[in-house]
Amino acid sequence: MTKKTNLTEALKKYFGFDTFKGDQEAIIQNVLDGHDTFVLMPTGGGKSLCYQLPSLLMDGVAIVISPLIALMKNQVDFITHLSEHEGTAHFLNSSLNKAAIDQVKSDIREGRTKLLYVAPESLTKEDNVEFLKSCKISFYAVDEAHCISEWGHDFRPEYRRIRPIINEIGKAPVIALTATATDKVRTDIKKNLGIVDAVEFKSSFNRPNLYYEVRPKTKDIDKDIVRFIKQHENKSGIIYCLSRKKVEDLAEVLCANDIKAAAYHAGLDSATRTQTQDDFLMEKIDVIVATIAFGMGIDKPDVRFVIHYDIPKSLEGYYQETGRAGRDGGEGICLAFYSYKDLQKLDKFMEGKPVAEQDIGRQLLKETAAYAETSVCRRKMLLHYFGENYEQDNCHNCDNCLHPTTKIEARDQLVIALKAILAVKENFRSDYVVDFIMGRDTNEISAHKHDELDEFGSGEDENPKIWNPVIRQALIAGYLKKEVENYGLLKLTSAGKKFIKSPHSFMVVLDREFNEEEEPVEGGTSALDPTLSAMLYDLRKKWSRKLERPPYVIFQDVSIEQMATDYPVTLEELKSIQGVGDGKTRQPYAKEFVDFIKRYCEENDITRQADLRVRTKAKDSMRKLKILQNIDRRIALDDIANALGIDFEELLDELEGIVLYSGNKVNIDYFLEEIMDPDDVDDIYEYFRESDSGNLKEAFKELGSDYEENEIRLVRIKFISEMAN
Repeated sequence: MTKKTNLTEALKKYFGFDTFKGDQEAIIQNVLDGHDTFVLMPTGGGKSLCYQLPSLLMDGVAIVISPLIALMKNQVDFITHLSEHEGTAHFLNSSLNKAAIDQVKSDIREGRTKLLYVAPESLTKEDNVEFLKSCKISFYAVDEAHCISEWGHDFRPEYRRIRPIINEIGKAPVIALTATATDKVRTDIKKNLGIVDAVEFKSSFNRPNLYYEVRPKTKDIDKDIVRFIKQHENKSGIIYCLSRKKVEDLAEVLCANDIKAAAYHAGLDSATRTQTQDDFLMEKIDVIVATIAFGMGIDKPDVRFVIHYDIPKSLEGYYQETGRAGRDGGEGICLAFYSYKDLQKLDKFMEGKPVAEQDIGRQLLKETAAYAETSVCRRKMLLHYFGENYEQDNCHNCDNCLHPTTKIEARDQLVIALKAILAVKENFRSDYVVDFIMGRDTNEISAHKHDELDEFGSGEDENPKIWNPVIRQALIAGYLKKEVENYGLLKLTSAGKKFIKSPHSFMVVLDREFNEEEEPVEGGTSALDPTLSAMLYDLRKKWSRKLERPPYVIFQDVSIEQMATDYPVTLEELKSIQGVGDGKTRQPYAKEFVDFIKRYCEENDITRQADLRVRTKAKDSMRKLKILQNIDRRIALDDIANALGIDFEELLDELEGIVLYSGNKVNIDYFLEEIMDPDDVDDIYEYFRESDSGNLKEAFKELGSDYEENEIRLVRIKFISEMAN
């Protein structure tokens, strides 16, 4: 009987499967043969079987080093359920009391235990090291091995101590496993674990069933997310946020909108976290809002969407988190919201860290920004980041491929870029190269005297927005590569050197632009039905002329756009539209708008969506109520802000929301009389009466030399309240 048949029989005997997936069989055979092994296998590929099966077939106990206590318990329960004997698998971590630890050690001594899961912190404890020295170790498995590298997305300093401890306990083969690693991280892992000659098994990173999309992040993001979830009702999803506060706030917003959701982060007590995980697995809740503390130990195959509320710190983190969607091969939607301001915030968080750590963090952030901003196939870009070549030009399953951008010829620009990289001796990263090409005389360029080179400024006459796409797409096309050891330095490949001698067509797409200048409160939300939207704008103009009021006083743009998305056909439904309150529905034009929409739906045979109004969370509603009550009592606005623990600008934000979005009326005349000259109030009021848009930025430009911004905002609040509501 061959070894292959033995392994297949063992697989059937212990796990009930008839066949192995991918490289599993070859990996297991390599471990059984006593060789060091490196496994790069995306989430859902079956990594755990690669050490579970050989541990059951070998003499001694296999030590599995993992940072995930939740996963340890799940896997121990799983192995125990498969085995005929108690104690086949155990974990050793801080959650055990002395009696439980003694039982674990007894089972290992008796030879009953084949798999021992330990956290790296537990492995390095002196008592445990002394005990394990006396045991026969079959092999060491280092799970989540990317944690060993500072370039990995989840660096853990304690992982650096694994090799010295292995040497102390006793040498045995090592298998390192990770779901995500770039060439740089892979090199780091093997070097730090002392397994540079390990046999490598690298599975494809392509998950064809996952759909990737990046959307601009605006003030309407909560509404966008509620709308998205309502369109995917009763499906399981995970939403990742960077801060615990945002996790809790968003979970409340979802619950307020009748979505079964819960918050999950490391600040919650262990019992709450466990209960939330169990409720998610048992489908008592549909959506988890979490920091990256969630999901690592969760094996739920039918997660249908993963949303990134904040752009992640690295593409490795993004890939692993999105990998939790569609593990059963079914639908998996990966939606990320991106704002350049978020990137700046993440960059600022790095200040005060060691310089080397800042440099690594910023390089990883740049890769994430490049992914978010690119118009290239997202799958192609993601796979290239992990060292894999995706041959197709269109994956048909990402936003950029479904809505492709026009390509432009960039042959000459690529030649300029390649020559510039050679001129600076292939010793700099892309930011430096772009500055050099554009002729920007930065301190760094002057220090290297590169401003004296002929190639300096060789691309200054070109569109400055072309250089980053040219360099990124030249990397994907194989004309450039990034050095692994000194990460990020641009080097020409042999194909790149040939291109200089014999240039040919090189088509590129420019990056997408994320407009940070928009006022989301003022701007539209891009209606689902542009035809209806245009008709409603015409109807608004008609009423504007009839009542001799600016159009935005009739309905805000945001209200028109939402009407053309949600199709309200009764006055009650109209109240669910942003900027429409009870007062607005009593206006003479309100009935004409809903009747118009009703006729339009009937004539065009439109099936309307359910009401997708985003309700605010309870504490936000309480805050608004307190503001309105205090204004009724004629309390000074600055005193109201102090009592609520917010600054004055934040109170004005709230008031703008109350009059613009909720359609409430407020009377702040008593406060304006205290702080402003009546003639100034009249002048600003008259400006808004004559303005077509009521846009704040335009008002600041026009009136800013004569009035303070807060004065303009206050009078605008008075105007909207009186004229619109």
